[in-house]
Amino acid sequence: MSAKKKSVKAKSAKSAKSAKSAKSAKSKPQKLSKVGKAKISKESNSDQKNENPTPAKSGSVKPQKIGGVIHFSDYPSFKPNLTPKQILHMGSFGGTYFRPIYSSINKQNYKNQHKQLPADWFTGLNIEKQITSEKCNPEINKYKVKAGSSLTDWETSGWIKSQDPYGWFQWYCRFYQGRRTADDKRQVGRWDNYAGEIRGRWRRNLIKKCITSNKSHDDATVSPVIRQGLQHWGYMLTKKDYEQFKKKM
Repeated sequence: MSAKKKSVKAKSAKSAKSAKSAKSAKSKPQKLSKVGKAKISKESNSDQKNENPTPAKSGSVKPQKIGGVIHFSDYPSFKPNLTPKQILHMGSFGGTYFRPIYSSINKQNYKNQHKQLPADWFTGLNIEKQITSEKCNPEINKYKVKAGSSLTDWETSGWIKSQDPYGWFQWYCRFYQGRRTADDKRQVGRWDNYAGEIRGRWRRNLIKKCITSNKSHDDATVSPVIRQGLQHWGYMLTKKDYEQFKKKM
């Protein structure tokens, strides 16, 4: 074979190899480094995603309201008597709960998170004044008083976890819809310590104040701040609970 023919054949083989390599590179996605993956993950969690959240999917566990008490079959000790919708409609959180926030836990901004919840929960409410207000207005609340700590205080205390950056009420909304996570036991325990029948210190505190002041269970002049706080945690003192506790004293 002449030198000229050998040169043409070599160039042809080289060209075919280059084309095959280009085709292979095009068909196979490039592997990302850990830094690259982290960058994409960070971008996917942008503010734009949080401005238009995907509605939370309901799970298979459905709450049942029996005798005025809400029951969850998988957490029998958890017995609030107010649904998330009731809490919102009664007047809570000074109208600020789902305001835009910056989560120091997730290093991320959030807004419009109420849109994850059923639309009928907000029917008849003024969203800007009663749900997403950036300024707390005690007049919005049922008992016309301010109750509860700030988000910063809760974050600093270690009570806020990344899955529910707004706090306990956000967890309750999602739990009520059927979501179940590894954090449920802790959150139910927090409720039990705050408003539960056995260990609920603020529930017991309110009842004792009613008894010592010789006032009825529903007298709003007795500890309105405690009543408002209990409402935020899904509980309102009933005559039945009052009488049962009184008998044990």
